[in-house]
Amino acid sequence: MEYEYIEETIINKDFSNQSLSRHIYEYCTFKNCDFSNADLSECKFIETEFIGCNFSNANIAQASFQDVKCTQCKMLGLLFDKCNAFSFTIHFDQCQLNHSSFYQMKLNRSSFLNSQLESVDFTEADLKKVVLRQCNLLNATFDNTNLENADFTQSTHYAIDPETNKVKGARFSLPEVVGLLNKYNIKIK
Repeated sequence: MEYEYIEETIINKDFSNQSLSRHIYEYCTFKNCDFSNADLSECKFIETEFIGCNFSNANIAQASFQDVKCTQCKMLGLLFDKCNAFSFTIHFDQCQLNHSSFYQMKLNRSSFLNSQLESVDFTEADLKKVVLRQCNLLNATFDNTNLENADFTQSTHYAIDPETNKVKGARFSLPEVVGLLNKYNIKIK
């Protein structure tokens, strides 16, 4: 059953372990809501903002995220690669996205700022021109990933192989840029 919400503000609501499947939210704002382990499959979030929300382990299969903003959200273990790819655009700021997957996703309209991206899978994703600024990318996977003109300024702990990823025009900061040389096991002083 579909429910549609337009221009609503929802504060401190606990949706954990609930089914919100096929709900539509347009121009809504969620503050301090808990979506952990919720079923958000086939939901549509259009120009919606999430502030301080917990999405950990939520089911987002075939969910649509179109021009969505997430600030200070906990989004652990989410399979974004199972989302509806049409107009997928999310802007993350100060979010925890550890153990999430963006496998084979086209993300060039999304951005990642000041966020934890530990053990995130970007394998075969298109991150051309994406901003990944001031992010912790410890153990993040980049394999056959398009990183052309991406901005990794002040991001840390990444290990990116320029031989298996497209990095032309990408921006990196010192001293973290040595993460491009990790596979060579060389000493830099």
